[in-house]
Amino acid sequence: MPISPEIPTLIDQINALLPQTQCGQCSFQGCLPYAEAIASGAADINQCPPGGDQGISDLAELLGVRSKPLNTEFGQHKPASVAFIIEQDCIGCVKCIAACPVDAILGAAKFMHTVIASECTGCELCVAPCPVDCIIMQPAPINPTEVLRTQKSAQAKRRYDARRLRKEKQEAEKAERAKKKRLALLKSAVGLGTQPNIDSINR
Repeated sequence: MPISPEIPTLIDQINALLPQTQCGQCSFQGCLPYAEAIASGAADINQCPPGGDQGISDLAELLGVRSKPLNTEFGQHKPASVAFIIEQDCIGCVKCIAACPVDAILGAAKFMHTVIASECTGCELCVAPCPVDCIIMQPAPINPTEVLRTQKSAQAKRRYDARRLRKEKQEAEKAERAKKKRLALLKSAVGLGTQPNIDSINR
């Protein structure tokens, strides 16, 4: 019998306890892959530095296992922080925008960028790509309570999911355009009775 979509799976429950920073410190490409690995036994519950001891404790309680210290091979737990762009140094390269997993950076090519602090997860993924080192991490405006952390995690997940779906749609549309171009070139070549240019078709 198929599982009702209203009933959260173990993976969903694990993912809901993760901070949704999508930082990759756990060695997986986001919180959901890490949740899947925990559920399958391929990863331990103490690989998430942003979640810290509280996150580990929550996962242990859910899974009915003993809690354990954070594995510092994956990083240290740090106070909540947000990215800040030194705007006068920004060259508008958009590399940070591409790196942000939750679309928390506003800007356009050749124009100054800025971080939406309330949406920033503190993942730090925007820092390294910046070619002029104009992105720094600052303490979060407020020290979040458990309720606020839960709310922010849920909001971050919604933004991450929306971004992922948008990118998947864009990739599908790009593939469809390429397919139509190939078909048009083939039809043109057949109509002219010539050999199709393979390089043009595959572009």
